[in-house]
Amino acid sequence: MFYTQSSGLRSPVSAEESAKLTQWRLSTFWVMLIGYIGYYICRGNLSAAFPLLEQEFGYSNTQLGLIVSLSEIAYAAGKFINGPLADRIGGRRIFLVGMAGAIFWNLIFALSGSLTAFIVVWCCCRYFLSMGWGGLTKTIGAWYSSDKNGRVMGAISVSFQFGGAIAALFAGFLVANGVSWQGVFVYPAMVLSVIWVYAYFASREKPSDVVEGAIAVEGDSAKKQLADYGDEETPPVMVILKTLLKLPIYRQLLVFSFLTTLLRSVFLIWTPKFLFDIGQGASAAILKSAIFPLLGVAGTLFIGWYTDHYAKNGDRARMMWMMLALLVVCTAAISVLSAAASPNYNLILFFLGGSGFFLLGPYSMSSGALTLDIAGAKGAGSCTGILDGLGYIGGAIAAFAAGAMSDALGWPQVFQVLTVFAVVSTLSAYGMSRGFQALARKA
Repeated sequence: MFYTQSSGLRSPVSAEESAKLTQWRLSTFWVMLIGYIGYYICRGNLSAAFPLLEQEFGYSNTQLGLIVSLSEIAYAAGKFINGPLADRIGGRRIFLVGMAGAIFWNLIFALSGSLTAFIVVWCCCRYFLSMGWGGLTKTIGAWYSSDKNGRVMGAISVSFQFGGAIAALFAGFLVANGVSWQGVFVYPAMVLSVIWVYAYFASREKPSDVVEGAIAVEGDSAKKQLADYGDEETPPVMVILKTLLKLPIYRQLLVFSFLTTLLRSVFLIWTPKFLFDIGQGASAAILKSAIFPLLGVAGTLFIGWYTDHYAKNGDRARMMWMMLALLVVCTAAISVLSAAASPNYNLILFFLGGSGFFLLGPYSMSSGALTLDIAGAKGAGSCTGILDGLGYIGGAIAAFAAGAMSDALGWPQVFQVLTVFAVVSTLSAYGMSRGFQALARKA
């Protein structure tokens, strides 16, 4: 429901204004969803291009891992900077800037031809890509009341799961039709250019940009967030950060983000190359790697719906640790299957899909519904910036280590290590669940 707020007093908007606001809310939702899918089309193409870059330049997994690892650090730095920046200048604005930067640097990557150039250009690209999620969360938080956090952020999180699948399928389609490695970057940039034009005209920053003074609340639900920044409409960034870091549950969430982003980065970056290395053709490996993010879409929708309806005392983490426990089974199975002399590709794909379902669902909670539950719309950009920034430091370490380890020891050993991290992630989510239960007892 939409209200207008003046001098601390709320009053419902008129029926005509409500219809107008609802129309713009839906339009902005679709812009954020489709726009972030576009972000991934210009991001997931790198890992899809790995088999082609090996064929063209003879790069090892360790060298390819350098491109990914250093650009993950640039992405993490961008998260720390651009998340809080979204709280200051607006989510929609930074979302559009990031999209434009991704288009430009994908085109520059296609014109490059050395490992050093690839590293520098992709670091620049990832910096701009880091603007997307903080801008999206800030914008969505302004348009929807907090009682819808699970469903709305579960649905919007489909963008990065489905985007990863679309990126893999699109790149696989291009390669299957004889497109060179350069085309794997040029065509996604062209698609994102069209999405940028649509995003510019079909979205608004917040309800008050449509109807003066309008806000989205459901009764007093907006007060349910854990962080309290006072009465300022736009609190200073340092106030937001200090408030968040004082919350034990947020500090637990930081650890969880580090662990699950590490796992997710390895799967998203290395699955096409893993399938290629164990015997699949280049286009087949790229296309089949889409099963991980595709099943992740289902996991994300499931956990968002389930925790909105059945999470007791706001404890979304209970289902998170249960799903991660099953991720342990999947990664251990992939390790065993990939060590066979003649790998069973169908079973490996089955467990890769299961990994997507059981990992990406809980992962989506950390920078989605839990972010808004804890930080609210006022602090959403800063909250996701710190969470994702720390998470992608883990991703940077894992991206290089997985490539180097696969060269030195083989992929079965890589998945053995991932199994250990899956166990630790399960324990981390279990600790958060206990934290939410403790909060409920104090309330």
